[in-house]
Amino acid sequence: MHENALKNFFDREDTLSIGICNGCQLFIELGMINPDHKEKPKMLHNDSHKFESGFVNVDIPENNSVMLGTLSGSRLGVWVAHAEGKFNFPYNEDQYQIVSKFSYKNYPANPNGSDFNTAAITSNDGRHLVMMPHPERSIFPWNWAHYPENGNKVSPWIEAFVNARNWVAEKTK
Repeated sequence: MHENALKNFFDREDTLSIGICNGCQLFIELGMINPDHKEKPKMLHNDSHKFESGFVNVDIPENNSVMLGTLSGSRLGVWVAHAEGKFNFPYNEDQYQIVSKFSYKNYPANPNGSDFNTAAITSNDGRHLVMMPHPERSIFPWNWAHYPENGNKVSPWIEAFVNARNWVAEKTK
């Protein structure tokens, strides 16, 4: 792959991406989410010093994320499965577009000890999302430890992927 291909992709205004777990680690390591920052965030080992797998709650604050914007104000259950999932930020919280936080700051509800309880961030324009939790593993009722019997065939996480599809469809008219 040409060395500038990924940068060119991120720089285009008609592209969208999501990096989940290892994808998150990769985009953070490559400095793709905060390219204007001199010091880049890092992904560190969990505070527990072990692999963590569990079902936790995340809050989604008001945000401009293409995928998560319509879920603002939600608290959702989601799976996590990682050993190096701790967001470590060199700057203050207001320097990042944090679009999801673990609902509780203490272990095990925050399974990795991330700065500012961060579970997900986006690029400044909201097009490129990185997150350690696994929404793709949390879509169907059988993925959840308990799912209310309200007739829904999918969890609210599906909305993030529908939002992405709709955004791409609009950009490719």
